[in-house]
Amino acid sequence: MTDGGAPPEDAGVDYAGRAADILGFSRWWQIVAAAGMMAAVSPYQYVWSSIEQPLAESLDLALPALGAVFSFYVVFQSLSQFPAGKWRDSRGPGALTFLAALLAGGGYIGLAYATTLWQLYLLYSLGAIGVGIVYTVAVNTAVKWFPDRTGLTTGVGTMAFAGGSALVVPYVRANATVAAYSDVLRNVGIGILVVTLVGAYLLRDPPDDWLGLEDRDDDGDDEGIAASLRGRAYTTREMLSTWQFWLLYAMFVAMAGADLIVIANVVRFAEQFGLAAVVATAAATLLPVAAGVSRMILGEASDRFDRKKVMAASFVLAGVFRLALIGAGRAEAGVAFVALVMAAMFFSSPLFVYFPSVIADYYGSRNSSGNYAVLYTAKVGGGIFAGTVTGYLVATAGWVPTFALGGGLAIAAGLAALLLRPPSGSGLEADAATAPD
Repeated sequence: MTDGGAPPEDAGVDYAGRAADILGFSRWWQIVAAAGMMAAVSPYQYVWSSIEQPLAESLDLALPALGAVFSFYVVFQSLSQFPAGKWRDSRGPGALTFLAALLAGGGYIGLAYATTLWQLYLLYSLGAIGVGIVYTVAVNTAVKWFPDRTGLTTGVGTMAFAGGSALVVPYVRANATVAAYSDVLRNVGIGILVVTLVGAYLLRDPPDDWLGLEDRDDDGDDEGIAASLRGRAYTTREMLSTWQFWLLYAMFVAMAGADLIVIANVVRFAEQFGLAAVVATAAATLLPVAAGVSRMILGEASDRFDRKKVMAASFVLAGVFRLALIGAGRAEAGVAFVALVMAAMFFSSPLFVYFPSVIADYYGSRNSSGNYAVLYTAKVGGGIFAGTVTGYLVATAGWVPTFALGGGLAIAAGLAALLLRPPSGSGLEADAATAPD
């Protein structure tokens, strides 16, 4: 195994065959179900910039007051994943995903009837909890059923989370008026509810011993440490004691901030430069497409090549394209602006593929839902930056320095990735030491 890479595909385990024996059908149907759920809940993150204006006009609110709505979304979507992940690791995804369907679908339906700011905060936050549950369940479905193709299958699920909203954005923006938005929100909410309920019915987890791996004791620890295709299976407490986790955490904060500042503000950023409305619409529509496609392409690349180096190059390029985006805006070059938005998102959005894959590589897949959920709380920092902090920075320094800071954060995260090594005692150090540079 290379440093930060996937387990070898010739490990002698018939993953597909064993999964088919357990499920009665191909394990890829689990990925289809997970991806469908991810696409269904994606409007919470990727459609917000298109609905905030009619919401503000309808409720007679200033736009800065709505900036906190997106911050609340990120906080609750992120923090809900740890308890959801721990529940899923021990009890499976069924009942948990059913609850997520009610929260995520009901939240959007409720927005259609909201009349006050506090109702927006409450409904979007409840929906965000549902999104967080769906996210951790879907991502770790890939980790649990595909130890041999973690990057690719995680990429498929997170691609759906980004790309699924591309079908919704044109519909929302075509009807983003005070008169029409209630029907739009209600229809989107019903779609979220139905698709997620279907996913809740279909998803299941493999048994712990499905690969024929034995648990081994760790100095009498009651929980034990399960042998993993990637080495030791760390508990959350053990993971938190390694420096690699905290470096990954800092990198996640930086990349989530860089990523979300574009997602949450691309329409207003285009308008600030005086670009035509069609440019803002194109950027908002194509942004999730680029983000989604990249997760599958670069996820597969991280399976085939050294994951650490793929991640480092990706983040640095994400930062460079963010800086170039500022130049395109200043030059009022609409086509270049849209192209650079897509390029910036293409290289930053796979952060949601790289990080769960690295967590599984370094700390095992047995406790992957809970372990990745802890790391995912770093998105809170990125969300606060993209929402509340960005509003303050724009008011005091302007849009250009704010977006430039996002580019700098991405470049810093890419350089930091080069410092990563498997944890001491994981059983992977020898592989890392003998991996080619």
